[in-house]
Amino acid sequence: MELRILQYFLMVAREENITRAAKQLNMTQPTLSRQLMQLEDELGKPLFIRGKRKIELTDEGVLLRRRAEEILSLVNKTEQEITQSEEEMVGQIMIGTGIFSSSQTFLSKVIEEFHEEYPLVKFDIYTGNADLIKERIDQGLVDIGILLEPVDISKYNHIRIPLQEKWGVIASKENKLAKKQVVEKDDLKDVPLFLTNREIIQSEISNWLKGDIPLNSAYSYNFASAILPFIQDNKGVAITIEGAYQVLNQNQICFIPFSPQLSTNTVLVWKKYTRLSPVINKFIKKSQEYLEKNRSLYEK
Repeated sequence: MELRILQYFLMVAREENITRAAKQLNMTQPTLSRQLMQLEDELGKPLFIRGKRKIELTDEGVLLRRRAEEILSLVNKTEQEITQSEEEMVGQIMIGTGIFSSSQTFLSKVIEEFHEEYPLVKFDIYTGNADLIKERIDQGLVDIGILLEPVDISKYNHIRIPLQEKWGVIASKENKLAKKQVVEKDDLKDVPLFLTNREIIQSEISNWLKGDIPLNSAYSYNFASAILPFIQDNKGVAITIEGAYQVLNQNQICFIPFSPQLSTNTVLVWKKYTRLSPVINKFIKKSQEYLEKNRSLYEK
């Protein structure tokens, strides 16, 4: 399977039309059709559902599109790392981060300072939870991750960022909990709960609840924004961090912290035993310098 054939395949998948894709690729439609059929023959699976006006991907085609994007991204990244010199600060840094305010504020400040010194460097920001970001770091698709603890970082080098996030619940302003200053474990009895799908955090929340409230019936989510309509409609409350609440539309919802307080920290990680490009090394160093310079701000 050649890289150029994967590029042809991705163009067709994006355009959903072979004729348009052929024009984008500066090749004839019959030639492109022949290449795609040869790809399907090589894989032994149909990749397209060919309609009169557009073509759609089969399940196998959807899988190949995702893998092809990852392969081509990794190839481009590898070429940049090999050809880059110490003096030439160009290229792309791929950063994975969760959707919570403290990490995004920290990241935006560091990128701003870094970009002033190295304006030719581009950034690709991937959002996901810690498990997804670690997976992409392992695959070489993310260079640096900003992760919310608890998280296993034994495979990574890391910088501990003195950013604390408080746990609590997001509730509708119409919910009875909205009148409280803090939420205690007994307040959550018989309340429909939405909880992150990360098992390591579910375990920590269960410990805070001291096992008094079973979590096996809770609804799970990846990002708090995904269950926002349910919270706004007062269908339950979401257990999450305050930073996740701060990036949501707060017109109909509120955040109430846990009592006793439950907090979590943040870490910046990158893969161990891996040769990093000069640009990535510079960014890590810039992150350390920024933290040293602003440590009093973050350790309030």
